[in-house]
Amino acid sequence: MSKFKFLILNCSFTFCVLTFALTCLAQDSDLEFSLDVTSNTTPLPKIFKPNIDLSGRGFHRQMSWPQELAAQEVLEAWEQDIGFNGLYRLQYNLWEINQLAKDKEQQDKLLANYENIIRKINAGGGIVILDLFGTPAGLGKVLDKKSPPWDPKAFKELVKTQIRNLSCQKRYNIWYEIWNAPDLDDFFLGRKQEYFNLYRALAESVKELEAETKIHIPIGGPSTSWWFQNLDGNTILTAENSLIYELIRFCAHYKLPLNFISWHTYSTDPKIEKGWTIYNKTPVALIRDWLSYFNFDRNLPLIVDEWNYDRNINVSVERKEKSFISSSYIPSRIKNMYEAGLDYQLYFSLEDFQNNKEAVVRNVGIFWFDPEGSNYKGGPKSTYNVFKILANLGSDMFSAPAKFNDEFVGVIATKGKDYIAILVYNYIDPDVATSFLSKNIATLNGAERKMLLNLIKTDKLEKILAGQPDMANVRPRPTKKVKNLLKKVHELNAQAAKFNSSSRNLTLSLKNLKANYLYQRYAIDSSCSLDCEFTPLEKKEVNTTDLYQETLTLSPYSVNLIVLKQKPPEEKNVPAEQ
Repeated sequence: MSKFKFLILNCSFTFCVLTFALTCLAQDSDLEFSLDVTSNTTPLPKIFKPNIDLSGRGFHRQMSWPQELAAQEVLEAWEQDIGFNGLYRLQYNLWEINQLAKDKEQQDKLLANYENIIRKINAGGGIVILDLFGTPAGLGKVLDKKSPPWDPKAFKELVKTQIRNLSCQKRYNIWYEIWNAPDLDDFFLGRKQEYFNLYRALAESVKELEAETKIHIPIGGPSTSWWFQNLDGNTILTAENSLIYELIRFCAHYKLPLNFISWHTYSTDPKIEKGWTIYNKTPVALIRDWLSYFNFDRNLPLIVDEWNYDRNINVSVERKEKSFISSSYIPSRIKNMYEAGLDYQLYFSLEDFQNNKEAVVRNVGIFWFDPEGSNYKGGPKSTYNVFKILANLGSDMFSAPAKFNDEFVGVIATKGKDYIAILVYNYIDPDVATSFLSKNIATLNGAERKMLLNLIKTDKLEKILAGQPDMANVRPRPTKKVKNLLKKVHELNAQAAKFNSSSRNLTLSLKNLKANYLYQRYAIDSSCSLDCEFTPLEKKEVNTTDLYQETLTLSPYSVNLIVLKQKPPEEKNVPAEQ
């Protein structure tokens, strides 16, 4: 064979291999979502509403404005753009209110400002979770708002007066949450029994007021930092020691009302609620079993009342300069919360925290601000536009097609009276390997857990993720279950490394779209992180009688909203009578 022919054959072979590889890569990257717009729907679950904790700053120059509440300008922007048709958490600081006892005018203004927010939320169709915390000076065991009250009866009467005014006399729709993160010393300085005494005092107040007025007043908690935590420290391996379990048992024993269960979960893992316990149940399923066992309604609302994108640092670029990353996390996390069986979620928080007496600096808000100016100076991050997108979803949700199941890309398809709204996100967990292991570590036995932790501590896990060393050479030799976990982790890590820097193509195929529509596409991506406009990037008319297809290019860490609004039929001109 001549050298020329050999060269031609060699080039042809190389071209074929390269073409095949690129085709496989494209097939691996490309996705299709098919939807029949005439298929059955269900009312959009409340967990998809733009629910949020209204906290921020931690300090205001105006003493009559709640110190834990976001700035008035931010609240006004939210009310105008989104409204209050959801679940909203308000920190009700009893210590702060009592500090103004000697200045009745300022105290009345403070209470009026709290009430004004509650009134606006209820007027907008929303519900308030009022988080009661802060032991007033003179009632605590020490002079600290985090102290448990030394006289629960006196504390009971104080709170009973507040609840009577807001729920019985004013008839506001409020759910009362007893304290915030009582398992953390930064929020509560008491022991477990002292928290139970606190809960009992407030629960008995509610029982007495309900008997007196015949008005239902929801009460719940414990709003721990994780679902499995307690006041002495705990892990997922001993879930029965959690404060949630203990509170359910305590309320059952003393016949106290318990109308919802709440806890926090900060993470980068959008699927963290889908983790496993040693009972081969998810946390949500396990908590519902506890409720049933102690004769409570197993369908009591379960609420993650604080959550955010979090890598264990207070100030994160992913929550400001690169807020498009945390923006894409939000719909991914909410969709997985829904699939895990949660009823509600409350994102934390409305505004950043800084320049406060406690020296707390956390850029967790969807609004940033500059504390130096005497007048308001701040604005929205791109995360704010995610909540605008949630507010624009339809009132009904389509069931997700069984065939569509991607690790990073997800779709929430809804419809309203005359429009279809489809949310598409592309979020890649930067800690996908450790997230997966954390969700599954409880399924291992003691020796396997020890083996896995040893791999992590000795940096062998990083080598395994990189494809070295060979699993057969790892010592001690992993069991089959550990091998399978590590194999899956290696696959996820490789996928994340691939897709966190490359776009995906998603073909939307909509069937039975038998009308004329106005197509609009909104997007959140790396092109903007602060003070981003919320306007359509694309607009066009869609005329079809059956199948409509649109291919979207999904950049890493992006959110797209597709709105197809039905156009009214054109009026036909009728000739005038002669």
